[in-house]
Amino acid sequence: MEVEVKLRLADATAHRRVTSLLSPFHVVTHRQKNLFFDGAASELSERRAVLRLRFYGDDERCVVSLKARAVLVDGVSRVEEDEEDLDPRVGRECVAEPGKLGSVESRVLLRVKEEFGTEKGFIGLGGFGNVRNVYDWKGLKLEVDETKFDSGILYEIECESADPEGAKRLLEEFLKENEIDYSYSTASKFAIFRSGKLP
Repeated sequence: MEVEVKLRLADATAHRRVTSLLSPFHVVTHRQKNLFFDGAASELSERRAVLRLRFYGDDERCVVSLKARAVLVDGVSRVEEDEEDLDPRVGRECVAEPGKLGSVESRVLLRVKEEFGTEKGFIGLGGFGNVRNVYDWKGLKLEVDETKFDSGILYEIECESADPEGAKRLLEEFLKENEIDYSYSTASKFAIFRSGKLP
């Protein structure tokens, strides 16, 4: 179970302010491309599951993820997640021909076939780009995202934590002290992508 605090930043100005204040704690910046898939008969979406390939930078890394039963309440997300690395060249072949997902040697993809019965194959749903700045701040790993959808740009802070309420309290104090406008995230990035509009 992945448990994350998700706080939405109001706009580009709030995002710039956060990244500027956190700059002494910066660890790495990831340029990500997130691409999503479903079974040809909507086997995953009918059961609230999400299959994603995430590429990093110039395809130096690819991660396949299965997420299921996501719940997002008061800025805290809880989701079952299983993921593993995949050869980026194999990942790109699957993007070009989603049907190939069914024959890739992968623990996660085998689980998808067994649990969701995707015998009819897979279809690509498209995706979105994300620039993720990672910070090591007060014992927390903060991920500050700038996500580019066709419908606009979303700015968000994510923080995975075993103590989400404590992490949320620290983050809210930081944002309030610095007069940064924010709100609790109300939808996952995938849900925003599928809806075609920013919340």
